[in-house]
Amino acid sequence: MTNIPPPAEELRILDHELRQLDARRTQLLARRSWLLGVLRSAEAPAPAWGPARASAQAPAVWSAPAPHPRRPEATAPGVQNVLLVLGGVLLTVAAIAFTLVSWGHLGIAGRAAVLGAVTFAALAAPVPLLKRGLRSTAESVAGLGLVLTVLDAYALHEVALPEVDGTGYAAAASALLAVLWAAYGRSLGALRLPFPAAMATAQLPLLLWVVAVDAGHHTITAALLVTAAFDTVVALSVPVRSVRVVATVGAYGTGAWGLLAAGWLSWEATGPSAATRAAALLALAAAIALGAAWRAPAAQAASGLALTGGLITVAAAGGVLRSVLPDAWTVPGHLLCGVALLAVRGTWLPESVRRGLRWSSAGVQALAVAWALPLVTVVLVGPAGWAERVWSGAPSDARDAVTVSTPWPSNTETAPLVLAAVAAVLALTFRGGPHRSVALSGALGLAWAAVLVLPATLQLPYLAVLLTLGVTTVATLTAAAYSRHAHVSDDGPARQTEPPARPRPSPITLTALGLALLTSLHLAVLSLAAEAATPAVLGSLTALFAAVTAWQKHEIRAVSAAAALAYATALACATGASLDWQPHHIALLVLLVPASAALLAARLKDSTSTLSVEITGAVAALVAIDLAVMEPPVLALVLALCGVIAAGTAVRPDRRQVGYAAAALFVLATWVRLASWEVGSPEAYTLPVTVPALVVGFVRRRRDPGTSSWTAYGPGLSVTLLPSLLAAWGDLDWPRPLLLGSAALLVTLVGARQRLQALLVLGGGTLALVALHELAPYIAQAMGAVPRWAPPALAGLLLLALGATYEQRLQDARRVREVLGRMR
Repeated sequence: MTNIPPPAEELRILDHELRQLDARRTQLLARRSWLLGVLRSAEAPAPAWGPARASAQAPAVWSAPAPHPRRPEATAPGVQNVLLVLGGVLLTVAAIAFTLVSWGHLGIAGRAAVLGAVTFAALAAPVPLLKRGLRSTAESVAGLGLVLTVLDAYALHEVALPEVDGTGYAAAASALLAVLWAAYGRSLGALRLPFPAAMATAQLPLLLWVVAVDAGHHTITAALLVTAAFDTVVALSVPVRSVRVVATVGAYGTGAWGLLAAGWLSWEATGPSAATRAAALLALAAAIALGAAWRAPAAQAASGLALTGGLITVAAAGGVLRSVLPDAWTVPGHLLCGVALLAVRGTWLPESVRRGLRWSSAGVQALAVAWALPLVTVVLVGPAGWAERVWSGAPSDARDAVTVSTPWPSNTETAPLVLAAVAAVLALTFRGGPHRSVALSGALGLAWAAVLVLPATLQLPYLAVLLTLGVTTVATLTAAAYSRHAHVSDDGPARQTEPPARPRPSPITLTALGLALLTSLHLAVLSLAAEAATPAVLGSLTALFAAVTAWQKHEIRAVSAAAALAYATALACATGASLDWQPHHIALLVLLVPASAALLAARLKDSTSTLSVEITGAVAALVAIDLAVMEPPVLALVLALCGVIAAGTAVRPDRRQVGYAAAALFVLATWVRLASWEVGSPEAYTLPVTVPALVVGFVRRRRDPGTSSWTAYGPGLSVTLLPSLLAAWGDLDWPRPLLLGSAALLVTLVGARQRLQALLVLGGGTLALVALHELAPYIAQAMGAVPRWAPPALAGLLLLALGATYEQRLQDARRVREVLGRMR
């Protein structure tokens, strides 16, 4: 209600403000002059005598500072608005109180005169106020007049028309008031309040009228939608902003309530007639949304309204189809309506509307796919129960084969049709453009899902589902092999000297390859139901992926080779189990897979394929070891054969590091064999490690004389000397200490001869500890015969001798350290 005052009033306000500023400036200048005088008097020399000195010694009299004017805490327009609003509210309350309480004290003439006079005065007062430029006051008085007209209508019903139905009278009164307020606002064009008030009142007549005539739910819903249509027209055509705001709020409010009511009526419809009436209401709501989208000034709002209108259209048509079709065909019916929305492509509709309709079609299709996903999940996850019921017997049909651990969803017989339809729409819609590869990948996935659930939906025989999955695997693998690669972008002449980048696999290739692997795994799990089917399926999958590995040369080769080896491992296990072999015997058959992987990896030129084959072969070797772990003799053989395979792989120049794994496998095989023979001597376990380690260290020192003796010989000697030393300290017999001492003496002599630090330290230390162990009983016997004072006395003499020759002993120790330091 803030209003700019007339020029004369504004000039008066400005003059008043300038006078206040001048007065304040004069006050500040006077204060400044006084302060300068005080400072000058303080700097001047004091007189020696006379009145001047007396006056100088007199204390200065400080005048009180001028009071600062307080800033107003509220602006003048703000105060004006508060006063006007408060006055209008008080007058309104007084009018209501008079009408409701004091009305009965007056006669008919008095009542009419009072209400008429007050209402006429309130509605006529804005005219002179506007002429004087008091627009805010006029708005406040006009608001009071509008409220008084409502009270007049109420008073008229209570006095003159008490027998008339209140709801019907309210409908007529609200319509009349809306028209009168609009005419009043039009006659006084400077007022802004009557038009939005008339628009707000216009929301009530139609709804109150249908309630007054006891209309049904369909009629009430239609009234809400017609009101929303009226609000939409006003919001899109009237230039007054306040009216557009009220109309927009009314359109969204009444439209939302009407749409919810129409949707509920469509859902509750039990026959074609009720469904058709509800569909007509939904069609009206869709027409309102699409019409608003067509005329909406903002593109984003138009797309959102068109999206809403498209969804409402699908709900309307789908509701009619649902009333005449079985429950299983409800989703396909809605999907058909959603796909029909794509016909707007290339029409004369605005682009924003077409975009919204396309998005609504995509939303319907996404909801249809989401409805079919639980069935796809059941078909994929259900066969996992055969892992606990291997070879328990072939099921009667495909549905029994996939519902081992999960129940079959109801009313999902049309799920394959829904998936296939959405796949076809994707493939036909994106026949070109930048999103073609992604769309075709999605279409391929949906088509695969349709084929996957089709046998169980049709309850085909068990053999038919195996054949269907096998053909699907071949088809998807062929699609992955023949699909094009993604193009690599060219960065310009600056990168022409670099080697050309390898083409990346396209989304179609990756999707087809992933689907092929998933289908083959699903087929392999389903084959576990029958003993005859398992080897046949695993053998076919092994041959299929092996053929792709030998035939194709691009990126899918690594995946197909790994899959072929994995299924070969499963085939070996299934074959052994079918022949009633023991697990450790099956392990020997499984070893054919890592052996084949090692041979295949040596022939492949692609590093990615080589690595995937080697990893799969290593996993197969671990499976063989796990199968033989309960039989130590066979486990030793399996470890030795794995060591042979690893040693053969280490022959290749780029796989020299595998030699360490081969050595470890040979040692483990030896230890397992010794353990199976119940050999408890530690030397039998350590010598097979020491001898190769010393040989390797000797070869390395010959090739690199600068290698330290600790690096070359330290690990090998420690593996044997330390465990044997620990065993010798707990051994009461004499052969082990004698042999260990002899070996330690030999190592020490070789170290002294070759000046090798590791041999000298390890051999000498072991020899000394063995000698100490052998002398320990005699020392203990001698200590028992020696008096107790003898050890302290000997210790004291030793300390005295060391103290007397301390410097010489330090030099000797330093020489020993230098000698050892010069050794390698």
